[in-house]
Amino acid sequence: MKTDAVIVSAGKGHRFMEGKKKQFYLLAGKPILAHTLDKFETCPLIRSILLVVSQEDMDYCLKEVIEKYKIQKVSQIVPGGKQRQESVKNGVEALPKDVNIVAIHDGVRPFVTKAMIEDSIHSAARFGAVVLAMPVKETIKMSNPDGTILKTLDRASLWQTQTPQTFQVHVIKEAYHRAIEDGFVGTDDASLVERIGGKVHILPGSYTNIKITTPEDLLLANLLFKKDLLNKEGRTEEIKR
Repeated sequence: MKTDAVIVSAGKGHRFMEGKKKQFYLLAGKPILAHTLDKFETCPLIRSILLVVSQEDMDYCLKEVIEKYKIQKVSQIVPGGKQRQESVKNGVEALPKDVNIVAIHDGVRPFVTKAMIEDSIHSAARFGAVVLAMPVKETIKMSNPDGTILKTLDRASLWQTQTPQTFQVHVIKEAYHRAIEDGFVGTDDASLVERIGGKVHILPGSYTNIKITTPEDLLLANLLFKKDLLNKEGRTEEIKR
C-alpha cells in the first residue's frame, strides 16, 4: 500500500509570539514545523510528504525549513486555502494518482510518534478511515445561547481527536467531493467521512500529542521535549553499561 502524508500548516493571520506564525516558532532551536516533518521523514511507511502552507510562506518553507533541515521526503509544497478544510482539500487533490493511503496531520503537532503514524496507516488499510483520539478527562457542559448550562455530557463516550487522521484515498476524496457539493464545513477531516455514512475507527493517541496553538502550549512543549531528551539520554547510558 503506497502511503503519502499531507502536512497542513497554512494558518493565516494568527500571530503567535514575537510576530512569528506558530509553525515557525523555535522549539529547542528548531522550527516546530521542522520537528513535525522529521517524524514523517523518518517513518519508513511514508513514501512522500505534501506540505500545505500559505502562498506567502512557500518560499520561506522551502529555504528555511525543508532545505535548511534537509527534509528529503517533501515532494511538493501546496498553497493553502482560506480555511483548514480548503487547505487539506488542496493537499489531497495534489496527491499522486497511485497513492492508496493518506495520513493528514497538523504541522504544529511535533510529538506524534512513529508508532502512532504506522498504527494509523495499518488501521486505515483495514478499516478505511481512522483517527487518533484520547478520552476526555474533564467534565464537559453544553450551554444555552445565554451562557447557562443546558446539560452535562457523559464523558465516558467523549473523545478528544488528534492527528494524524488517516484514510484510504478514495474514501477521503469522496467525502471532500460531497462536502464541496453540499457547502458543508466540518471541524475535522473525519467529520466529512462521518456525514456521508462512513465509519471512522478510533485509535489511542497520547496526551502528549499536543497541538501547539498558544504560548502556554509552547511552554508545555518545551517540557515534553526536555523529558524526551532525558529519556533518550537515559537509554543511551543503559546501553553503554
